[in-house]
Amino acid sequence: MNQAAGLHNLFSPARPLREERDVFHQAAALRPILPRSRITRTIAVAGGKGGVGKTTVAVNLAMAMAMAGRDVMLLDADMGVANVDVQLGLNPMRHMGHLLEGLCTLQDLVIPAQHGLKVIPGGSGVRRLAKMGNGEHAAVIRAFDDLIQPPEFLVVDTAAGVADNVAMFAAASDDVLIVVCDELASLTDAYALIKILAHDFGVRRFHIVANMVRQAGDAKKLYEKLARVCGRFLDVALDYMGMVPHDEWLRQAIRRQGAVVDLWPSSRAAMGFKQLAGAVDTWGKPANPDLGRIAFFSGQSVPAAGW
Repeated sequence: MNQAAGLHNLFSPARPLREERDVFHQAAALRPILPRSRITRTIAVAGGKGGVGKTTVAVNLAMAMAMAGRDVMLLDADMGVANVDVQLGLNPMRHMGHLLEGLCTLQDLVIPAQHGLKVIPGGSGVRRLAKMGNGEHAAVIRAFDDLIQPPEFLVVDTAAGVADNVAMFAAASDDVLIVVCDELASLTDAYALIKILAHDFGVRRFHIVANMVRQAGDAKKLYEKLARVCGRFLDVALDYMGMVPHDEWLRQAIRRQGAVVDLWPSSRAAMGFKQLAGAVDTWGKPANPDLGRIAFFSGQSVPAAGW
């Protein structure tokens, strides 16, 4: 049985696996760099497919950690269609385009949010940002080396899909949190992203959270389906991080342009996010340290073409 057939049988006998998008293979060309001194732990939140609630997870995870007293920064890396600022009711005056044009520093982009959370907006409706190349994405990652006071945690809300920019921001992070929901496309696209990060960038451990599920048993089944296929075809480890239940209070929070953990901290969804935030401290040391690729807070001068 080939890999596509395995996905077909395990995820949905009635629907073939969608074709994985091509991504360039640059891992072999990476230049070795010196080990970095880790001052910030970076968590990339990714989802493969749009509509799984990835941004909502990133926003509420970061807010829950900030409410617990952690020093947290949230980067909206969905360039061109960014909406972290919208979900939190913020009004940024600058965006990543100003940084890339040399009109401001990364520090100038930081916006204070509730409970001490710091947000770096990506910019929405800006064509130039939607067409950023890998060199520009690398420049954004390297800009974090110049922050006056690096945070304890950086949460990165990546774009949807398995495009180069998603893989680049995820591979530059210490941990990758994959968000899945109860849809076939969510599982197949999550698998595709995990495969790319494992084969092309050497990422070997992924944290999995099930979002918008009705019951804990449903969440565990989603995880087990993904883990079964990854275990058959990929040399990776998946950690089950639990679930965020379907909750009308979460919808209300989005309408109110706030985080549900802040507006309705006792809701079922908020409790799920708080449990996820608390689990971060159990993750141990970053699973993929110093693999010679460009990374957030690396402290290294790495040319954009050499990531």
